[in-house]
Amino acid sequence: MSPVQPARSIALDVIRAVEHDDAYANLLLPQRIARARLSAQDAGLATELTYGTLRMRGYYDRVIEIAARRGTDKIDPAVLDVLRLGTHQILGMRVAVHAAVDETVSLAKTVASRSATGFVNGVLRTISRSTGDEWLERVLAATSGPDERLAAEWSHPEWVIRALRQSLDAEGRGDELLALLAADNEAPRVSLVALPGLAEPSELGAPSARLSPLAATSTGGDPAQSRPVREGRARVQDEGSQIAALALSRFRDARPGERWLDMCAGPGGKAALLGAEAARGGATLIANELVPARAGLVRQALATVPGGVTVVEGDARRFGADEPAAFDRILLDAPCTGLGALRRRPEARWRKQPRDVGELTGLQAELFASALDALAPGGVLAYVTCSPHVAETRAIVETGLRRHGEGVRLVDAAPVVRRVSGHDVDLPSAPYVQLWPHRQGTDAMFVALVTKDEA
Repeated sequence: MSPVQPARSIALDVIRAVEHDDAYANLLLPQRIARARLSAQDAGLATELTYGTLRMRGYYDRVIEIAARRGTDKIDPAVLDVLRLGTHQILGMRVAVHAAVDETVSLAKTVASRSATGFVNGVLRTISRSTGDEWLERVLAATSGPDERLAAEWSHPEWVIRALRQSLDAEGRGDELLALLAADNEAPRVSLVALPGLAEPSELGAPSARLSPLAATSTGGDPAQSRPVREGRARVQDEGSQIAALALSRFRDARPGERWLDMCAGPGGKAALLGAEAARGGATLIANELVPARAGLVRQALATVPGGVTVVEGDARRFGADEPAAFDRILLDAPCTGLGALRRRPEARWRKQPRDVGELTGLQAELFASALDALAPGGVLAYVTCSPHVAETRAIVETGLRRHGEGVRLVDAAPVVRRVSGHDVDLPSAPYVQLWPHRQGTDAMFVALVTKDEA
């Protein structure tokens, strides 16, 4: 048996952990790459194998079913994961067919029986005999209805297709759906943020980004090797997340003595940026997180931020009752389906179900009500989700404001974001800001700004 390349072995291990242990690829893969001490070339290969396979899993499963002449539910899960990895190399990468088949068969020998290995060899050779265009034609011919056709071609569940269409329709841009689906299947740019008072974007050794004034876009390599990142003065952070935090911190100049609250702070990226911004303005920040392990990540993220930041643990719904009208600025980065970050967390498209939306919106509504009660007169609340789903975004805000009654009002977030960014950002969804991968090159971050009237 020929030895298995470490990059392929790591990719399979991560894919299996994601599929069967609910692991997160963006957390596990860097750990495995670092532990194996892969070269930059092999690290890149492991990354493409892992993320490409996870993104296109839905499409590859349809190809495998046709080639194997059996449903994927009739294939051993470990063997199916190997087949997905091999199919991605044949149809989604510039890997020579013989190398893709031979390497994948060698990989199959580490997790399957001899007969299963022969099955993998036969299926992959069947796939390799047709072109990518021919396989697409066969897959689409087996679909019924326009949504299933889109789901098959772009490897998104049908319910996600419908949710994204509804979100775009709310802006009058439903004709951009194909562009959005294509963007979801592309590897995202890696953005860095220079924490104010600790680093400058010019120190990051990368070109300035196009949306956040604190960002730079990595040109390749491991961003963790950048000196400002190693020293905790900068960090990897999507520009959409940066803009969401800056819309709150730079809504107006901070006054010394202001109290700020990050209600759902884990894993700490926005909290680090808010903490640095608060320190510069003489404000203090409380970063709350429900899950102790995630609270530990928040503390790590804030380790280099100057004083004035307190990390606490507990259910964020307590703040409205326990500390009413106590905070001048509140970030509610609410738990959500994560449909806006499918480029970075491709497994979310397969892991989430429509029923999750109903469970999450109930929690989001309760958190929003608590945030309004905790907001001080004259204060500002930023309601943020990394999901464009209408039920998780504008529906939560509009229902929550109606239930609260007088004394709170929406602020048009678009002029705030344009001023903070310094660019004429295309934002047609007033009074909300909805960023998009295909339009701004960010995660699909939603931002609503709410103020409370002075007493």
